[in-house]
Amino acid sequence: MKDSYDVIIIGGGVIGSACARELSRYRLSIAVLEKENDLCRGASGRNSGVLHAGFNNRPGSLMAELCVEGCAGFQQVAEELSVPFRRTGKLVVGFDEEDRRQLLALIAQGKANGVPGLALVDKARMRELAPFVEGEFAMWSPSTGILDPFQLTLGLAENAAANGVRYHLSREVSAIKDRGTSYAVLTASGEAFQSRWVVNCAGIHSDRIAAILGTSCYEIHPCRGEYFVLDQRSGPLLPLPAYPVPNLRTGGLGIHLTPTIDGNVLIGPSAEYTDRREDFSSTRPVMDLLLSDGARIFPHLQGDLFIRSYAGMRPKLTGKTEGGYHDFVIERRKETPRAVNLVGIESPGLTAALPIARRVVRLIQEEEPLTPRPDFQPRRSAPPRFRDLSPEEQARLIARDPDYGEVVCRCETITKAQVLQAIRGPLGANSITGIKYRCRASMGRCQGGYCQQRLVQLLAQETGAAPEELLYSEEGSRLFFGKVREND
Repeated sequence: MKDSYDVIIIGGGVIGSACARELSRYRLSIAVLEKENDLCRGASGRNSGVLHAGFNNRPGSLMAELCVEGCAGFQQVAEELSVPFRRTGKLVVGFDEEDRRQLLALIAQGKANGVPGLALVDKARMRELAPFVEGEFAMWSPSTGILDPFQLTLGLAENAAANGVRYHLSREVSAIKDRGTSYAVLTASGEAFQSRWVVNCAGIHSDRIAAILGTSCYEIHPCRGEYFVLDQRSGPLLPLPAYPVPNLRTGGLGIHLTPTIDGNVLIGPSAEYTDRREDFSSTRPVMDLLLSDGARIFPHLQGDLFIRSYAGMRPKLTGKTEGGYHDFVIERRKETPRAVNLVGIESPGLTAALPIARRVVRLIQEEEPLTPRPDFQPRRSAPPRFRDLSPEEQARLIARDPDYGEVVCRCETITKAQVLQAIRGPLGANSITGIKYRCRASMGRCQGGYCQQRLVQLLAQETGAAPEELLYSEEGSRLFFGKVREND
């Protein structure tokens, strides 16, 4: 065997990294096997970045319980991990009497779940909270917030790694053999790992990993959601998330508008079931739908504000004909007593990530006692965000490190020092998008038109890779295939 551990976690997204961080509080050797070449290639990096309050989920469900717990405790998590976060509140907008009835039912459901402060507000109060959002009335949810989902995942992962967890990227699990007291976990690249416990956090592929482990009762139904990204000129127009009244029959939240923590605005997601689990394409019909539906509650959409589109994939346990929500699955089964399956962890999984991880810890503790580590370090320090600093603080940084004085990304005011930190970090970037999501270089209006060549140069210098070996994103996304002129 290549390596032997007490716990192997399959999947390094926000749920897998939350489990890694919480389990690293105990005297355990832990590894994370992630099939992609970086974190957040799946649902963890392709969502709205909303901290949900917990009113959308059925009373008594795990979704409701863990969402409310995660929302209430997120301030401490954000402070410990240096994750940008703001509790903005949210409006769920209505127009007619049917909408009013549904919003009153939503308030009642939220109160049953323990969500604080929910109230129906009139148009005047809506104008005070969000002057450019249209509607006749709305449900106000003061505990909703916004965050950077990549920074949360990265913060959890870096903190877990600092506490001894090993991350193995580009390790797709192909087989798992139960040896009685341990599992042999085999990867597509031919490596073999051994572990006493396996925790299945494989997201869109969690049903397949469960089947490999010996539990074939789950079926994931991939559901693609597409988004538009608006540039930061739109940010002042939308201070908080604005949602339509949800579809209670299908469980869909509808196409909504969400400010990001960095000042952009997102429109989406759509909801389209597909047979392809990693189909992240953007389609013209859905883009048109986003515009028309989004404009109903936010009519200030202009074509010159749109800078990018993207799509994410929800790992739903309900199919298109069934509709509605299926609760989270977090369980050990009789046929696999030393494996924990987490299946169907869709929204509000981002909000519930730490409570879900604590559930996993308790399931393992049912089988064996866990000894806390007295040296566990809950805090993670993130590099300073240069553009958010005062001129005096910026000057002090430049005096200490001249690389802060070289701006690489003009749109986002990202410096050479920040790009180097993104590459050199504990789980450093190995691609252009890896840099992008760690420090926001190329996330501005020009989407890398100005800075991408400089990012390529820095990535090549730091990694020692030839230009033809550099990747834009996932494996196979080569940036260069050769020189145009041989003498260059």
